[in-house]
Amino acid sequence: MDILKQTATTLGREIESGKLDPVDLCEAHIEAIEAHPNTPQIFTEVTKARARSEALAAQKRAKTGSRKGDLDGVSVSWKDLFDSAGVRTEAGSDLLKDRVPDCDADVLSTASLGGSVCIGKTHMSELAFSGLGYNPVKQTPPCVNDAEAVPGGSSSGAAASVAFGLAPLAIGSDTGGSVRIPSAWNDLVGLKTTPGRVSLKGVVPLCAKFDTVGPLCRSVEDAAHALALLEGGKAADLSEASLKGARIGVLRTVAFDMIEDEPQNGFEQSLSRLKAAGAEVSDVEFKPLVELLTYSPILFASEAYGTWKSVIEKAPEKMFPEILERFRGGADFTAADYVAAWLDVDRIRAEWCAIVAGYDAIILPTAPILPPNLKRLKTDHSYYVKMNLLALRNTRIGNLLGLCALTLPTGVPSTGISLMGQPMQEERLLRIGRAAEIAIQG
Repeated sequence: MDILKQTATTLGREIESGKLDPVDLCEAHIEAIEAHPNTPQIFTEVTKARARSEALAAQKRAKTGSRKGDLDGVSVSWKDLFDSAGVRTEAGSDLLKDRVPDCDADVLSTASLGGSVCIGKTHMSELAFSGLGYNPVKQTPPCVNDAEAVPGGSSSGAAASVAFGLAPLAIGSDTGGSVRIPSAWNDLVGLKTTPGRVSLKGVVPLCAKFDTVGPLCRSVEDAAHALALLEGGKAADLSEASLKGARIGVLRTVAFDMIEDEPQNGFEQSLSRLKAAGAEVSDVEFKPLVELLTYSPILFASEAYGTWKSVIEKAPEKMFPEILERFRGGADFTAADYVAAWLDVDRIRAEWCAIVAGYDAIILPTAPILPPNLKRLKTDHSYYVKMNLLALRNTRIGNLLGLCALTLPTGVPSTGISLMGQPMQEERLLRIGRAAEIAIQG
């Protein structure tokens, strides 16, 4: 068994059975990280001392039959916006250069109490405000399918750490698509949780009303166990998950506009397999989405700039100009604009819930485009802006509606199919997602 290619839950079961030693697993990941040519572009820090200490503790628990959970002893990488005691946490920005927290973020602390092994911190888009993953201030991780393309962001290094076999599980954040886009572009599973479900204490903020924490991993089962790890709870029961009789709605409004051939083909192939597995599929039109998406700059940029204005304007020269421009766009709106937008968003959310109440999930392509070319992004401003907005358009629907969402690889490289569920219904969504995963994989 090549342990570098296994799912996190498979590794957990191997530890439980006594076939795999957590210390050996940890050393295998450290060795792989040290040997990989792209490690400086993927990891900000490799926390070898902490990892070895936690793996040794996991080894002792495994030997005494006192494991703390299914992922006890499994290596996990963490996006560099989760506070980690005594280790730099800079959120991809020189504005936070050499920032060292005194304690772990709640989710890292909870996961450590659950027995996970913190293998390191990963690079990300600057202050998490881009879906592309290009960060000239720090590092730009590679895309697993195209060395000349960006990996997706903002959880770019998180995705790369799993895709390149350097960690079986990564924890990222999603404000407008930052878990789902890099997951899709690197052929991974990614879970966006409902706002307010998972603690944000000790997480460097972008837009607190939209920020969420979620895993990037190799299977839906991994996502379920990762969510339990983050919350200190019990994983959703995915046994006997089935699509027979499941009502699936295909979101046709906006989601297929300007879609490229590969994402279209990946989606349609997956949709055919869902139907063959017994899902009852019908189209869903929701015209208020057009209006909803117009509120993106008002809500995201205003909150982001309001959160970071004082820090940014003390040293704007430290920022990547494209990200600086996005933040400063938040100054274009008044408080009245912001309040009025939220009132309309709340109304549209209520309309959405009423329309989709009878569905088990709503599906759409995770991204309408493939990962854009890095060289062109560096030199073409209009291309950068267009690609960033297109990359995040479909995922942002779930954020604006306040939903949970799950992206699965379609089998066509760098394309994903997203399933959106109702708020706080992650367990139900994961069961549908597991059945969909089985169907798509054949």
